[in-house]
Amino acid sequence: MESLVGHGHGDRFHVCVLQGASDHCAWVKRQYNELYQIFAIQGRRAEKVLWAVAMLSAVFILAEFAGGYFASSLAIMTDAGHMVSDLLSFIISIVAIRTARQPPSKRLSWGYERAEVLGAMVSVIILWVLTTILVLLAIERIVNNRLSVEANVMLITASVGVGFNVIMGIVLHFGSGGHGHTHGVVNHSRSHGKNVNVRAAFIHVIGDLIQSIGVLIASVVIKTTGWEMADPICTFIFSIIVLFTTMTVLRDIFFVLMEATPRHLDFNAVRNDLAELEHVQSVHDLHLWSLNMDKTALSVHLAIDSSEHAWSTVEAARMLIRQKYGISKATVQVESYDKSMNSCEQCMN
Repeated sequence: MESLVGHGHGDRFHVCVLQGASDHCAWVKRQYNELYQIFAIQGRRAEKVLWAVAMLSAVFILAEFAGGYFASSLAIMTDAGHMVSDLLSFIISIVAIRTARQPPSKRLSWGYERAEVLGAMVSVIILWVLTTILVLLAIERIVNNRLSVEANVMLITASVGVGFNVIMGIVLHFGSGGHGHTHGVVNHSRSHGKNVNVRAAFIHVIGDLIQSIGVLIASVVIKTTGWEMADPICTFIFSIIVLFTTMTVLRDIFFVLMEATPRHLDFNAVRNDLAELEHVQSVHDLHLWSLNMDKTALSVHLAIDSSEHAWSTVEAARMLIRQKYGISKATVQVESYDKSMNSCEQCMN
């Protein structure tokens, strides 16, 4: 037997299907168990890789701060500050992977899906504080004409930085490889490669590598020409890069917290696809929002031509949502179609 519930619309009363038969529930459960097993394996592998690069980062940060201090190089200090932010990002990713395994509670019905988002925001704030301090120090050095830099120490430290970032990139690229996929209900939710947190970490490391190469070039310029102004200029350039890169992260955080439609989804395309399903006469109250940087949820009301097609319509909608758009957390509510819905401003919105 299907479990039914009433849904009010104007002065009409409609029956909505919220839960399927027991055999369907068992089938869906098997599909999701298969998917979660794959995610669990990938999560454990990703966690090991992230721990490895986090430890490498911690070692290099200490070495880089020491090298920057002895070389009197703010460019190296800026690079080290960026590495601190990346280390925090790695730790946040590890925490996110672990907390994602925690089951939802009555207090936190979505679980800890947004722990990663809040952690990323803290990481950006810390990076901005460090960068601001280093920019102020660079300005102070220029004003007071204190530009003396130990070019040899700076060159060695920058070279080591390039090497460390190459090693971390290799670990991230090859250390979390894997291939898994599921069929059926979650056909879209395939994994051909890396965990999303590992991909993000890899992007961070690529950015650090570019920055380390910039410091290396600045150290070569200082050593060969004696133009020590290259050090604070390098600090300013890196600070601008940090500002622009973190603004995109903050934009993503803002949209997640505001429950905006994810950028990779076309709201109109989803609505049109649902409207084209057999027996669907009207689509309203469609909501798409991000649970975190990688997971999306959906809820929608579908008005159909006959209540006898309720279950088949729900199934068709769920399969479309999962297979084409990769959305596994979805609530589809059906109700009898009424012509008044076409003029209902609230429904159309």
